[in-house]
Amino acid sequence: MQQTRVAVVGSANMDLVGTAAALPRPGETVLGSDFVMLPGGKGANQAVAAVRAGASCVFLGAIGSDAFGVTLKARITAAGVDADQLRVVYGASGVALVMVGAAGENAILVTPGANGAFTGLTEGELHAVREADVLVAQLEVPVETVTEAAVAARAAGTRVVLNAAPARSVPAELLAAVDLLVVNETEAQALTGRGRDEPAALLELVPRAVLTLGGDGAWYVDRDGTVVHVPAVKVDVVDSTAAGDAFTAALAVAWGEGRDLVDAVHWAAAAGAACVRRLGASVALPRRVEIDELYTAPA
Repeated sequence: MQQTRVAVVGSANMDLVGTAAALPRPGETVLGSDFVMLPGGKGANQAVAAVRAGASCVFLGAIGSDAFGVTLKARITAAGVDADQLRVVYGASGVALVMVGAAGENAILVTPGANGAFTGLTEGELHAVREADVLVAQLEVPVETVTEAAVAARAAGTRVVLNAAPARSVPAELLAAVDLLVVNETEAQALTGRGRDEPAALLELVPRAVLTLGGDGAWYVDRDGTVVHVPAVKVDVVDSTAAGDAFTAALAVAWGEGRDLVDAVHWAAAAGAACVRRLGASVALPRRVEIDELYTAPA
């Protein structure tokens, strides 16, 4: 089996993670229990997750000139991701403030920092996109950059997987270049005005889509008439912060390896489940052996 080549266009953040028995309501202060500082950002998470799932991966994004930026690049490189194209922008790196409750639920505030300055792809960045088997992108960097990368990928025959998160409007030019869309209920609602009971509505936008439902699994739909519900893999949930990133990356890797997409969604569901068993984002992303163990485990 040939190793999948993945290019990820997206964000890199330093995650400041605090845990508590319950998440605070507006205006409320609660006493937390633990605090950790971890590399994150949907782009960086998905790049690391792709490598751990068995792919080679180049990450295209931007970090700040601050201490967080130094740490982010060191950690991304140490994870085996090609960060040679990672830009350094004068100023602050992106930061995510993450609160995690006892049941694994979370609330996240992201300040983009350098991610917001990631515009105008260079020829080297575009070359990396064109040479990949699969491009994976999200919406934590300027949508114009994502569109430029997706259009270049489509022209080169590189498959385009868009994880349309966070929820926002997506231009028609970008949707026209997407081969596979991955969204949760909130993101699907933002794009189509419809939710979990109408996954096929996403096919008005793209030829293939996955609608993730957390503990209720995921729907896979395509314009060939496939409508399949994939159940979640049941595990004890510690922190769901990076589950979607693990899912999306594993899905892209499996598809790049030539798996049938329904089977790829099952494997991705195992990756998401393996991820939620540990606290944190990048440190919780599962390795291939962990994904395979849950994928082959009895239901």
